[in-house]
Amino acid sequence: MEKPFLTGTTMEKVRFYYDPISPYAWLATKQIARIEAAGVHLEMEPVLLAGLLKAHGTKGPAEVPAKREFLFRDVMRIADAHGLPFRGPPGHPFNPLLALRMCLAIQSLTSRRRFTFMLSQACWERGLDLSSPAVLKALAAECDLNGEALVANAGDPAIKQALIDATENAAAAGVFGVPTFSYMGELFWGGDRIDLLLRRIAGHRIDEARLKEFLARPALAERGM
Repeated sequence: MEKPFLTGTTMEKVRFYYDPISPYAWLATKQIARIEAAGVHLEMEPVLLAGLLKAHGTKGPAEVPAKREFLFRDVMRIADAHGLPFRGPPGHPFNPLLALRMCLAIQSLTSRRRFTFMLSQACWERGLDLSSPAVLKALAAECDLNGEALVANAGDPAIKQALIDATENAAAAGVFGVPTFSYMGELFWGGDRIDLLLRRIAGHRIDEARLKEFLARPALAERGM
């Protein structure tokens, strides 16, 4: 049975793990209103994708030639289907560290969210370089924030450590890529999993016992097949 949407102080939370280096994170930001319409509170969690990849011993798709072409072809298809302009950054992958640290340096969660969304829009729709301090300061100004102060605060050891901690905590929770949404201990990876996230919020669940039983089965190679 589907549950009623929760409102007021009892609103449940969805955590959005995000790094502007991912074009899929950009596409996911366009659907946030759908998630919040389900009666949940969205929390932004800036993390370093490179740190997640290192923690799990994997490579980003843009680092694998065949996947790189597929990724950007796929992103452009999705953008076109939704009427979104696509330009992409001057180079990819780029260094998102300063941008992520600036996000964490913003105390107001509302302002942090606005700046976070601005980063993706500026990178993937306007083609701006998010590794440039000058660009980031200008984007902060567009969000009515003090870019000079944010860049300075981003160099604070406490802010740097906060990003490390957030990334390590995400990896420990099973997050291996972005965008990832976390709800009630379950992870939904990719903007194309938002419909499934909404079903979960509405009360639909998989058979956890069956999942555990399946995962416990040995590989055929281990049985000498």
